[in-house]
Amino acid sequence: MSEFTNVTINSKANIYFDGKVTSRTVIFPDGTRKTLGIMLPGEYEFSTSQKEEMDIQAGVLEYKLQGQEWESIENNGVFYVPANESFLLKVHSVVDYCCSYLSEK
Repeated sequence: MSEFTNVTINSKANIYFDGKVTSRTVIFPDGTRKTLGIMLPGEYEFSTSQKEEMDIQAGVLEYKLQGQEWESIENNGVFYVPANESFLLKVHSVVDYCCSYLSEK
């Protein structure tokens, strides 16, 4: 999905790793939310309390979920992070991403 309608956008940025990762939160009428962001090259570790869908729109990165091997995405792709887990990223070029927070239903 490249366009969202009837949403609320929080204008204050979420800033991580000294500004190397930033995002803005988009809230949908049903209360669900996504973040749209940019990651600069570097290595990062994130954790989540909620299941996430990481939709990579552009850029090159590697990701590693707990107990799994490194996987690569070039230019676009999707991976899922289980709730209450952390994951590692190696960002090789500027990455444009959309993170969806999913319910466990």
